[in-house]
Amino acid sequence: MLRQVCCSGFHPFRQRLLPWLQSTAFSRSRATDRVQPSAIRHVRSWSNIPFITVPLSRTHGKSFAHRSELKHAKRIVVKLGSAVVTRGDECGLALGRLASIVEQVSVLQNQGREMMLVTSGAVAFGKQRLRHEILLSQSVRQALHSGQNQLKEMAIPVLEARACAAAGQSGLMALYEAMFTQYSICAAQILVTNLDFHDEQKRRNLNGTLHELLRMNIVPIVNTNDAVVPPAEPNSDLQGVNVISVKDNDSLAARLAVEMKTDLLIVLSDVEGLFDSPPGSDDAKLIDIFYPGDQQSVTFGTKSRVGMGGMEAKVKAALWALQGGTSVVIANGTHPKVSGHVITDIVEGKKVGTFFSEVKPAGPTVEQQGEMARSGGRMLATLEPEQRAEIIHHLADLLTDQREEILLANKKDLEEAEGRLAAPLLKRLSLSTSKLNSLAIGLRQIAASSQDSVGRVLRRTRIAKNLELEQVTVPIGVLLVIFESRPDCLPQVAALAIASGNGLLLKGGKEATHSNRILHLLAQEALSIHGVKEAIQLVNTREEVEDLCRLDKMIDLIIPRGSSQLVRDIQKAAKGIPVMGHSEGICHMYVDSEASVDKVTRLVRDSKCEYPAACNALETLLIHRDLLRTPLFDQIIDMLRVEQVKIHAGPKFASYLTFSPSEVKSLRTEYGDLELCIEVVDSVQEAIDHIHKYGSSHTDVIVTENEKTAEFFLQHVDSACVFWNASTRFSDGYRFGLGAEVGISTSRIHARGPVGLEGLLTTKWLLRGQDHVVSDFSEHGSLKYLHENLPVPQRNTN
Repeated sequence: MLRQVCCSGFHPFRQRLLPWLQSTAFSRSRATDRVQPSAIRHVRSWSNIPFITVPLSRTHGKSFAHRSELKHAKRIVVKLGSAVVTRGDECGLALGRLASIVEQVSVLQNQGREMMLVTSGAVAFGKQRLRHEILLSQSVRQALHSGQNQLKEMAIPVLEARACAAAGQSGLMALYEAMFTQYSICAAQILVTNLDFHDEQKRRNLNGTLHELLRMNIVPIVNTNDAVVPPAEPNSDLQGVNVISVKDNDSLAARLAVEMKTDLLIVLSDVEGLFDSPPGSDDAKLIDIFYPGDQQSVTFGTKSRVGMGGMEAKVKAALWALQGGTSVVIANGTHPKVSGHVITDIVEGKKVGTFFSEVKPAGPTVEQQGEMARSGGRMLATLEPEQRAEIIHHLADLLTDQREEILLANKKDLEEAEGRLAAPLLKRLSLSTSKLNSLAIGLRQIAASSQDSVGRVLRRTRIAKNLELEQVTVPIGVLLVIFESRPDCLPQVAALAIASGNGLLLKGGKEATHSNRILHLLAQEALSIHGVKEAIQLVNTREEVEDLCRLDKMIDLIIPRGSSQLVRDIQKAAKGIPVMGHSEGICHMYVDSEASVDKVTRLVRDSKCEYPAACNALETLLIHRDLLRTPLFDQIIDMLRVEQVKIHAGPKFASYLTFSPSEVKSLRTEYGDLELCIEVVDSVQEAIDHIHKYGSSHTDVIVTENEKTAEFFLQHVDSACVFWNASTRFSDGYRFGLGAEVGISTSRIHARGPVGLEGLLTTKWLLRGQDHVVSDFSEHGSLKYLHENLPVPQRNTN
């Protein structure tokens, strides 16, 4: 076995870093070591990836059961396939990808993990060098004998792989060393062959060398010694934990991972992971989690463009490592959009590539739930309107009939959340008899309004004789509704999905687990009366919200219900899926100079104090300058003081006061509590300009007795809801008579304001003809376009 340690002296930056590392009391000699209790969690930043030291401890034995546990992995092997490290022309290295991989490995190493690399690339690097030498040699000889005119006819001989490996190993290692040095990390090269694992003494030597390198905080870079390795043998091994031959870097990585008792093996290739059929085929689906015994459900394609093994070899090596107690993820290391963070994403537990697990979940995967919601929603859409209404009525009855069970489950949630959630969130979490009764009333309203929702004809046009076009309403498809601390949201959204014929995936907050579970069971019980139980699914797996937002093949619309931070996070995470919602509810009320004294205090109190955590609560009060130091202004301030509302003064308001309240930090703030910004304006136009600059296009109000001023405000404020002499709290689906809402949208496309049943529908076009072809309508054709508007069937308003 050839061993070569390539480790330069301490880098100046490393010398500066050493005292800091010692101060954190690291103890990192073995995979089972623990970071000492005195270790302090630090956050630093090298390049564009955060550097975080995290406490890690794990006793090796069984592989991780879930992706979320991968963040606890301490000893990690990263295998870089030939397609990852080589360029598309298979001659030379992909330096950009390689630099990104080294950066990620360095970040994880400096978090306190023990990283090892199994890398290809020596043959490609050597091929580049040898081709250059051959071209140079040929060009000199031909220049001497034939002249420059024949240089273009030079042929490069076929290069033997072993010779390429011998020429490329030193250059490849020098490149790795230079890259790791930028992060003050030393690297060491170890070349192995199959014989090194079958000779007991050599195995012990290899094991000892690797452990010593890890103890010294050095990253071992392991590769098969391709300069002397024999040709690949038939694939007759991989039959047991103790038998595996090293004939490519996949088997080498698996053998090394088991020998070194690593927690995680990351195999990077040029495909996203393991598919159930060859990638690129029409029905190929990426397998999120692969379990031993699932091989029969997979059809393997050809191997990658370079390298020794294909996906079948990777899967066999991965299963062998899994049996040895090492978790495995196969992922894409070449995609430009993800390669810069693929390794760190995997370790953070994100849904990247295919995760190999020995533990099958008790229920369906979220992908299976998405498929069930799709098929169930399509069946739901084909039901008669009366049948969908019957399901909703039955759900409303269950909310009152099963009241005791629901409140008992909710009590468990409240007890578990006590001390962990703030008072406003606990209020949202709480259910009561009156809330359940209100929910039942709202559901019956939805049932009544759903009679002609799906399939309603919006437009009819006679294109030509016997050629008629209709535009009709249809469901959007599958909705993903993510909600926090609000179990009452579940039956509301379920009823709206049923009425609109949509499939539904629900992801509730863990603080409402017990409440959500029983409410979902009741929804499925109601759906069962017409055989569409699977149309509504509650996601109970450990899926992160960010991972759900990537299921663009299964989800047609995401609706977040929760804090503005939740909405912003989902809007950022959603990839190719529309998000309906608002990131903030910065609602304004403008008190005009002609406002009624009797109305103002009632409206301000209700808008701000009735439920300050709601998205439609008042956040900024704009007061006309003429009202300062008037009895009306004093009444407003006295009322806010009695209600214990903390006042923040806007810049203009603060300039009028000798002793002002705390000046507002930002005029674009959603407090969500008993806090209010007060600002002064000179006119209704200035109020409108302020709202457009600092508002969120949610709900804005004018209080005035001047009808002309009010109409000017109503027409010019560009928000989803604009009111005159009414509380901001009326911005609500139930109060609008929609029965319920899935949320309030400030988007300008599709639905805006409180989104009820109508906002969950889209349209399709139905064309009925009799052997019509477009050529009949050409200049010399026999038919002419009529484009006549036809009467639309009257909507049932009963």
